[in-house]
Amino acid sequence: MSTTAVPPAETLEPADLISFDSLLSSDELALRAKVRSFVDEAIRPNIAGWFEAAHFPLEIVPEMGKLGLLGMHLHGYGCAGRSAVEYGLAGAELEAGDSGLRTFVSVQGSLAMSAISKWGSEEQKSRWLPGMAKGEEIGCFGLTEPTAGSDPSAMKTFARRDGEDWVLNGTKRWIGLANVASVAVIWAQTEEGIRGFVVPTGTAGFTAVPIEPKLSMRASIQCEIELSDVRLPAHAVLPGARGLRGPFSCLNEARYGIIWGSMGAARDSFEAALAYSRDRLQFDKPLAGYQLTQQKLVDMALEINKGFLLALHLGRLKDAGTLQNHQISVGKLNNVREAIAIAREARTILGGNGITLDYSPLRHANNLESVRTYEGTDEVHTLILGQHLTGVPAFR
Repeated sequence: MSTTAVPPAETLEPADLISFDSLLSSDELALRAKVRSFVDEAIRPNIAGWFEAAHFPLEIVPEMGKLGLLGMHLHGYGCAGRSAVEYGLAGAELEAGDSGLRTFVSVQGSLAMSAISKWGSEEQKSRWLPGMAKGEEIGCFGLTEPTAGSDPSAMKTFARRDGEDWVLNGTKRWIGLANVASVAVIWAQTEEGIRGFVVPTGTAGFTAVPIEPKLSMRASIQCEIELSDVRLPAHAVLPGARGLRGPFSCLNEARYGIIWGSMGAARDSFEAALAYSRDRLQFDKPLAGYQLTQQKLVDMALEINKGFLLALHLGRLKDAGTLQNHQISVGKLNNVREAIAIAREARTILGGNGITLDYSPLRHANNLESVRTYEGTDEVHTLILGQHLTGVPAFR
């Protein structure tokens, strides 16, 4: 039998079976290439070490700001004003590097900055957004609580009026970047319903402690926040946000980014397995030469193509202003679920070597377990779609 490895395919996108790039504009392709170059230079050489050490690389945040990746879909105040599709393409490239790094961009831009941009006062926008867009200041988004994850209406954090001030008490959990943030957007119950507050993290009574140890998202930071008589002036409230519409509008921005990001992790897992299968010899020929291996690769590539097509379609709808909330659930539910399956299948092609940090698929699979859970679990998105199909809510 021949011992010659299978030659590499003559394509820049090994998983692309349908000429996906022909659907993108020259500006979109250029943006993707710029972010991919950043990932190749700044993230790939370091991510295994960062993941193993549970280190979030604060040192690359300003570079993300220079590239216009922070709040990139927002307009004004130093934000790049990019399209939804461009934001999605950037997210896919970042998550091909690591979910934790794409999650940072999401927490910063789609959650914290988006909340201030959508619902904040002119004073709040001018104070925070320019520095956050540059990566000079980091934000976090405090919605989830220890006993209020999928049901944020059950939050116990409460803000009471005391003269002209507000006083906040409560606990938030799984809050990304809270211990390194300059500002937190905190959602709390009040006598007027749920309101959002812009909280400088140096305010007395605000503490954030990283949640450790973790088996997932190790190159990121998630914290528990304690709010103990945190006193804020009247102008700390987000004036435009009342009820759950405020935080949900931000969650939908983050969920949209996940639709693209998860496919980036899937694509990277596939490419690692494809390259390995060409070089790894078993029984005197490359793994890529076996029918079972080819079936795995084909099945993965098909789902990646479908996932990116879905992401692009939803992105075009978002740019047209016609994207509906249940359609975001379609993308989040499908693409994350498929991405996990792809990462796990890619690991099987790597054999025992696949459990080391020399290869990305198992790292991606571990990270995607978090992505699957945050911004709405599979169960929540299934019920959203079930209600859309039947007209009958089944959450309770």
